Order: sequence, then C-alpha cells, then structure tokens
Amino acid sequence: MNRSATANWKGSGKEGSGTITTTSGVLDGTPHSFHTRFESEDGKAGTNPEELIAAAHASCFTMKLSFVLNAAGFTAENLECTANVKMGKVGDGMGVVGIHLDLQARIPGITADKFKACAEDAKVNCPISQLLRSVPITLSAQLAG
Repeated sequence: MNRSATANWKGSGKEGSGTITTTSGVLDGTPHSFHTRFESEDGKAGTNPEELIAAAHASCFTMKLSFVLNAAGFTAENLECTANVKMGKVGDGMGVVGIHLDLQARIPGITADKFKACAEDAKVNCPISQLLRSVPITLSAQLAG
C-alpha cells in the first residue's frame, strides 16, 4: 500500500505560498504558506504540516484503538480524539516538541482499567505514533459513562 500527496511552492519561505493535493482529492490545491503555518490560528487561510500530522495521528490512533478494543472483546460506540501538535524552539529554529492525544470514548461494558490499557496500547502501537516516536506523545483518555 502506498499513499501520496503533492506539494507545490512558489517564492521565498516567508512571502511565498503553495498548495497541497492528495491522491484521494480530499486536499485539492489546498493553500499553505508561512501565514497559514505561523500566523493564521483559525485555519481559514489554509493548512500547515502540523495540522496535517495532527489529523493523521488522530485518525490512525482511533482506528488502531478500535482494533485493540475488538481484540479485547469490545466495540466502541464512539471514539473522538483531538491530536495537538506542539511547536517549540529546537536548536536555532522551530520544531515539533510534542504531541498530545485527547480521547473521549463511549465503550459499553469496559472497565476503566481495561480502557486505559487499550488506549495506551493504541497510543504506542499505531503506525503514526511509531513514525513520530522521536517526540514525546502524551494521552489523556476519558471514558463516558
């Protein structure tokens, strides 16, 4: 299995801009720039690499958790994860310094301890977590009653 995306960039780092397109078409000429990465917090001007990483991580984690839960005999009614990618100073520049996964879950019949164990398993073993293990990944997980 291979997945791809194409980025195009024109101009300088700060004044230039570009677009991102994915094979699926979910992103199709989506704008990205210095402004969308460092200044436009609401995301209305376009996307940025950190937002795309957050989306990939939240998606992968919830899918992996559903498989972990199934193997343990549970099926989630709902898994909602927000991934927050934190940028900070790294050396002389900026870089990703951590990722926090915030999970809200509704899983009939599961105990709190089993839920936490399954969530930790998914956090460590989802392919995107494995890819990103060079930075700290933290998890807060809430089980709805």
